This record gives sequence, C-alpha cells and structure tokens, in this order.
Amino acid sequence: MQTLSITFCNCALLVRRNSVGNRNRLNLSFISSSSSSSSSSSSAPTLICRSKSKSQTDSLRVLEWDKLCDVVASFARTSLGRQATKKKLWSLDQSFDESLKLLEETEAAIKMLEHGSFCLDLSSIQISLVELGIRNAKRKMSLRADQALEVASLLSFFENLQLDLKAAIKQDGDWYKRFMPLSEMIMLPVINRSFIKLVEQIIDVDGKIKDSASSDLRLSRERVQTVERKLQQLLEAIVRSQKANESVMVVAEIDGRWCIQTSSSQLTSVDGLLLSSGSGGGTASEPLAAVSMNDELQSARASVAKAEAEILSMLTAKMQMDLDQIDDVMKYSIQLDVINARATYSRAYGASHPDIYLPPEDGVDSESLSAGEDSPENSFTGEESLPRKEWLLYLPRCYHPLLLHQHKKRIRKTQEAVKYHKTAGTVSGVPPVPADFQISKGTRVLVITGPNTGGKTICLKSVGLAAMMAKSGLYVLASESARLPWFDNIYADIGDEQSLLQSLSTFSGHLKQISEIISHSTSRSLVLLDEVGAGTNPLEGAALGMAILESFAESGSLLTMATTHHGELKMLKYSNSAFENACMEFDDLNLKPTFKILWGVPGRSNAINIAERLGLPCDIINSARELYGSASAEINEVILDMERYKQDYQRLLNESRRYIRISRELHENLLTAEKNINSHATRERLKMRQELIQAGSMARSTLRRTLQQFRASAAQSSRTKVATQLKTTKGGDNATRSPSMVARRPVSEDAAQKGNTKLPQVGDSVFVSSLGKKVTVLKVEQSKKEILVQVGIMKMKVKLTDVVA
Repeated sequence: MQTLSITFCNCALLVRRNSVGNRNRLNLSFISSSSSSSSSSSSAPTLICRSKSKSQTDSLRVLEWDKLCDVVASFARTSLGRQATKKKLWSLDQSFDESLKLLEETEAAIKMLEHGSFCLDLSSIQISLVELGIRNAKRKMSLRADQALEVASLLSFFENLQLDLKAAIKQDGDWYKRFMPLSEMIMLPVINRSFIKLVEQIIDVDGKIKDSASSDLRLSRERVQTVERKLQQLLEAIVRSQKANESVMVVAEIDGRWCIQTSSSQLTSVDGLLLSSGSGGGTASEPLAAVSMNDELQSARASVAKAEAEILSMLTAKMQMDLDQIDDVMKYSIQLDVINARATYSRAYGASHPDIYLPPEDGVDSESLSAGEDSPENSFTGEESLPRKEWLLYLPRCYHPLLLHQHKKRIRKTQEAVKYHKTAGTVSGVPPVPADFQISKGTRVLVITGPNTGGKTICLKSVGLAAMMAKSGLYVLASESARLPWFDNIYADIGDEQSLLQSLSTFSGHLKQISEIISHSTSRSLVLLDEVGAGTNPLEGAALGMAILESFAESGSLLTMATTHHGELKMLKYSNSAFENACMEFDDLNLKPTFKILWGVPGRSNAINIAERLGLPCDIINSARELYGSASAEINEVILDMERYKQDYQRLLNESRRYIRISRELHENLLTAEKNINSHATRERLKMRQELIQAGSMARSTLRRTLQQFRASAAQSSRTKVATQLKTTKGGDNATRSPSMVARRPVSEDAAQKGNTKLPQVGDSVFVSSLGKKVTVLKVEQSKKEILVQVGIMKMKVKLTDVVA
C-alpha cells in the first residue's frame, strides 16, 4: 500500500507540475483525434442557434435548458409569443446590460400584475390572424373579415392598456418610473381609433360582415334569403307530392344548388337533372322547375360576394394608411407577451429577483481576494444582515426548476382528480429539497463530494440553470437575497449519454467534452464537471482530475464546480486557496442522503460503514478496513468530526435566525403598539377639543337667550313705567295745567309724537326709552336707523326712535 501511494503521488505531482500556470499545456487532443470520424446522432432542439459551438449546445442539452424554455414559453398567451419566448431564451446571447434590461422588464411586468389594474393577457386575440392580415395588407391583398376583426381587437387591447397606464399615472405619478421600461413601450404606439370604430360598425363579433355595412350587401342578402325560401318551399312541395314513392326523399344543398336527395338508386318520377350518385345507392337530382331559381340564387350569392369584397377592400385601404403603426403594435404586443410569460412564470414558482453583477475580466480583484480568505461560514451573519460583497455566488434555498415543475404538476393532477372524483387524494412523490449555495469571492473551483444519488448532479444543474435564468431575464428559484455573477457562457459535462451515442467510452467521452470546454471557456464562464476523472484507473483518473481543476483554477473559468468520488481532489483546498470543498450530507442512521450541502467539509467514504450496516460478514469488514488503512480511517474520523461541527453550527445558526425573527416580530409589535397609543392619544385630543367647542357653543347660545330675555324684560318695564306716567298725567285737568307741568311731560312722548330731529353723535350720552336709562353712543348706523350703545359691560343695538338726546 505504501509503494502504491508513493507511485500515485509522483504521478500526481508530475501532472500538476506540467499543468499549473498554463491551461493550454493540458492537451487532450488525442481523444478528439481518435474520435474525429464519429458523428453525433443526438438531435439538438430546433431552436439551436448555428453560431453556438458544439460544447455550448451539448451543455444546454445536458442541463435540459430546452425543457425549461418550454415550461416558461407555456405561460405565453399567444402562439407567436410562445415561439418568441423559446427563441429568446434559447439564444442566451445577451450582454450584461441586456440581461439587466430583461430583468427590469420582468420586474415591471410583475409590478403591473400585482397592481391589479392592468391586463397583459392576450389569449383573447388570435395573433396569427393579425399577422396574416398585416402580411396581406403589405402585399396589397384584401383582408378577410376575421383578420380585420382581430386587428381591431389588438388595437383596442393596446388602447385600453394605455388608458389603464394613464389612469395609474394620474393617481400616482411615480408609477410611470416604476413600470419602466414597459411604460415607454406601452405609450409609444399611436392607436387609430377611427379604424377600430369602422371595423366595429362593419363586422360583428363572430367575424361576419354586418348587413348594415352597405345597402348593396343588404339588398343582395335579402335577395338570397328570398330565393332560398322559395326554393325550399318548391322542393318541399315536390317531395310531398311523391309520397307514394318507396324511397326516402329530402331537400338538400349540393355544391350551392338546392336539390332532392333520395335514399335509393331508383329514379323518381320527378323530372330533373342528376347531380350526383352516392356510394350508398342514393341519388341527388335538381328538378327542372328549380333550375332557373338555382341560377338566380347563384347570381344573388355572387352579388353578396362582390359587395363583401368591396367592403373588405375599403377596410384594407384604411388599414394600409396606418400599416406601420399597426405593425409596431403587433411587435410590441408579442414582446409584451414574452415579458408577461417570464413574469407569470416567476410569480407562479415563487422566484425572486436575482442580484447579478459583472465580474472583472480576470475573475479576481483585491476585494475578492481579501473576502476569499474568509470561509463562507465565518463571513455569514444571517440572511438578513448578509455582507453581499463577500460572496461570489449566493443562492439560498435554491430549487432545481424542472424538479419543482414536476412536483407542482403532480399537485395539479391530484387536485384535478380530487375535484373530478370528489374524493380525497394525496400528492405522490416527495417535494424537492432546496439547496443553499454560498461560494465566497476568491474561490475559483468548488469540489463537491458525496455518495451516489446524493444530489451532487442536481446541485450542478441547479446552479447552471439559475445562471442561465438570470442571464435571460428570468427570476431565480431562490430566496430574495440571491446574488450571482453574470456568466458569458455556461459549459457542462454531465452524464455519458452523448459519449455512448458517439461510440466512445465513458472516460473518452468526458475528456472530449472537457477538451471542447477548455478551448472555448473564458475568464467569465461557468464550468460544471460531473464525476471528473471517472471512468478509468482511479489513480490516473484522480491525477488527471487534479490537473484539470488546477488548470481551471489558474487561468480557466470564473467559477468551476466539479463533483467527484476521488478523495485526492479534496486535498487541493489545503494547498491552493482558490479551491473550496463541499459535500452532500449523509444520514448514517437511516443510510439515506439528506440532499443538503455541507460547506467547507470534504466528503468522507461511507462504503465500508454501509456494508457493515447491511450485514456483510465481520471478517470481510475488518479485512476491508485493514486494506483501506488506518490513516484513511483517521481522516474519515476527522471528516466526521467536521461534519458534526458543521451540523452543530447549522443548528445554532438556525436557532439564532429563529431568535432574530422572534425579536424582529416583537420589535414590530412594539412599533405597532406605539403607533396605536399615539393614534389613541390623537383621537382623545380631538374628542376633547370637539367637546370643548360644543360646550362653548352651548354657553354662547345660553348667553344669547339670557340677553334676549333681559332686553325683553327691560323693554316691558319701560313701557309699563311710561304708561303709568301717562295715566297719572291724564287724571288732572288739562285746561288748568301750568306751562311747567306741560314742560314736565315725558320727553319720550314728545319724541314718539314728533320724532327726533337731531342724530346723536359718537360719545354722546342719550336716554333710551326701551331700557329706561342713559347709555353711551358707540356707533351710528343712519341707513339702518340704529345705533350701537354701551350699557354697563354690554354692547347692544337700539332703534333711533327709542333714543332721546
């Protein structure tokens, strides 16, 4: 065993020494030359662009990108939209700025759908008929009625969309910016409302020209109906006259001519022209009496067709006047359908907006190197407070899109079955397990180890599909904090199906694909290698795998993710800081994989332990452990301790996240309570203010009534006093009264009889008869014959007739 280990180490060092620093020195051309005569028999998807290299198309095929394109395209509402969605997604030729724009379009469409006032569903419009109508108009060919109706429906749809957007902007002007760039796309076309009204006046909802479209058409159709009614009456009368005939006779229409059809080949006594003889022995004949009427019917129908053709020709001419605008509306509609498909898919699967960024050309910088010195677990402080700049790629709770699609499909089928059969049902199959991907900056190669069927390949595909989804404007199936770089290309060597079809061995097929990837990948590419170095002698395969990965680490792709069973590849992390380890967790108790990733931990071998639990004889187990070596057993123990440490760390991390969530909920509850208290205090203050205002109003009302009562009482007292004086004066002898007695008559009586001849001035002290006291004049209003006077502490208005100077 020691000799074998030394031989392997020498081989590995030799390969590494020849490969480090220059990936071009890793020459795998011998595999290509040995298989140059072999041709691939697998058919690529129909949407493959010719500009793509074979390694790109093979990578897309093994990642099943075409299947995901079909899933997303199914959310488009028109046939042309589905084709455009597939074509756009499959191309993957977007630049970084174009990817950002596509994500902005998807985000704007999601905001529109969440707003609830916009309809982006074009399923009610047959867009293919619109395309045919535009094509006919461009070729100066006449439109069909159904084509004109669909064109008008599309214009009306877009006009309503513009009106909805204007209404939202009127309500809140910021919506225009929030819906960008869709706002600009929607408002750009000019809609000809007159063409829509013209089509609505001429064509009904069934796509037929209305009788009211023209007088010629109405008269021609009435003529057709009249002739048909007369023909039917004539033929029915002939049929009734032939009751003695044993064959069954019915009135029918053949090739536009009304005739009598019999169920047997026997000739009837009706004189007429034989139109057809059926294979079942029946015959159809046109009675001579109906020939002229049938000719008249054909003429009337020709008149109808001519009138309809004239109307459609007029509609075509109207459409040609705005053909460019209508063509733009159709293009924008298809583009909106594509964007809506991306947005609807993203909402349906609970996807989140990815934070993509453009990595530097060489793939590393000073910031990333400093961040890469820390392991992911050391820099992780919880999802909410994640220092994003320290991650090269971060995809928490990332699902494989196709596995999630299959699970949702099973759920829908079960729900439909339950609804149809009205019985309880359960979803078959286990839901997919999301994986957490957290790769720190500075990491160039990630080595994932673990047992078979543990989920390693699914992890590679999940990351590859997430990168392509973000690049093509789709949300990724991960949590909100998803962050990943923009990759110019994604290359994958997964599985051996392609190799078998090329009549190559598994090992040769893998190396041929890897050779293609090396020649085409750049410093901004993502490379996914499944079971690197597999399919040959374990020692040579491990050495070659180490050399390949070190080549990618030095001058290869931005990020390389590789799965392997070779334990030697786990050690690269401890000699090269550009490497990172991860392994798929394995449940030793139940002997099942958990499909979870443990970061920073190399995978350990479980074969001997599994064999022991499965009941293999003890002597075989002990012999295997001796052959495996005590050093390897110690390494496995160290790895086991690391796994336990990672599990404890993850448990504590989840517990801390739970406490953070609880504290955040308590904080939100406190904020809500504070808000409620403030609101209650504000309501109480308003209530008290209203009560004070109401009490003041009542007090003023009471005071006003009291003053009125006081005035009325004073006036009554004055009148009583004057009446008493007059009564006393009348009791004496008027003839013998002295001039002094006459002079002592109340001045008010003289004023009442003669009236005041002099107006009081402001500041004068006058006597008011209604009050029976002197007051001070404050203001004189001659026009109203009133004055404002001061009576003690009160101010009041009195009539001039009550005032004595």
